[in-house]
Amino acid sequence: MKVALQSSPFNRADLFEAAGFEVVEGRIRSEQDMIELLKDADGAQVGTMPLTSRKVMEHCPKLKVVSRMGVGVDSIDLTAATELGVLACNVPGVNTAEVADHAVAMLLSLTRRLPDAVRTTREGAWGSDGRLTVNYMQTVRRIAGHTVGIIGFGNIGRAFAMRIRGFGPARIIASDPYVEQTTADLYGVKLVPLAELLGASDYITIHTSLTEETRHIIDADALALMKPTAILVNTARGPVVDGAALASALQRSQIEAAALDVTEIEPIDAQDPLLSLPNVIVTPHLAGFSPTFLEECPIRQAENIIRVLTGTAPHGLANPEVIKTIAVMRATDPGRWEGVPDFSTALAV
Repeated sequence: MKVALQSSPFNRADLFEAAGFEVVEGRIRSEQDMIELLKDADGAQVGTMPLTSRKVMEHCPKLKVVSRMGVGVDSIDLTAATELGVLACNVPGVNTAEVADHAVAMLLSLTRRLPDAVRTTREGAWGSDGRLTVNYMQTVRRIAGHTVGIIGFGNIGRAFAMRIRGFGPARIIASDPYVEQTTADLYGVKLVPLAELLGASDYITIHTSLTEETRHIIDADALALMKPTAILVNTARGPVVDGAALASALQRSQIEAAALDVTEIEPIDAQDPLLSLPNVIVTPHLAGFSPTFLEECPIRQAENIIRVLTGTAPHGLANPEVIKTIAVMRATDPGRWEGVPDFSTALAV
């Protein structure tokens, strides 16, 4: 069997070779590049760009599994993958700690006004005007005694809750229609409707995946519900927040500040108004990275493909409905799954 890898210095081709697979690697800049690399591959390791589209999968008749780095799979057309009998795998939990840490760091950077303090100190303002120090004294904020709201209470949302609890918030609330209160109770968190969270929270952090349901979940109407002193942190996916609406709200002081590791268009345009606002900090979608992540993620990505093609359950499966599609294919015309061991008995549908 053949496995195609999108070029990366962190790829673990040795794992595939040890398992007896043929490996091809290539740089992919376009949808056509991806088709050329994957056209006769049984499995593929892909990144965020270009998209693993319906066209790509339709033009790769042998493709059975794609494995993406991290937790998000919004770059893969899940509907098409399910219909075509292609597993869309991820590596849940591989960078939970990194993203939760980054979200806390971004919130602290704004509450303690670290970017401003560092900048003005470097400019020689420390001591030159006592009013500057007094201004900082009056505008830095504490987390203790305030309400923290978490949108999306999966692994990363829960990790954030555990971290932020040490700062002494008055309460931590979360909104997630797919989580039970009994689970939230384990973290000392109260589940509430989104509108209630937006209106009650002093600090709001987003940890939901990107779906049609969550796209622009933070829009002009949602921003209008927030306190004028609210701080918004997004380390999830850019399109969860309407960037234009956020910029407008920040310009009009409808909310106090925002910290973004992700934006609607990436990389963000240099002329995007969010970059010119003094009450915004933006980092280049790096929340999930660390040397540990870069070592562990490619291993689990590779293991996903090796496991599926040898009849074992992968670490993570984003489209479990595909199991039924494959079962029908095996019973009628196996197509791309002909001769491949059945892994489905190891999975919970």
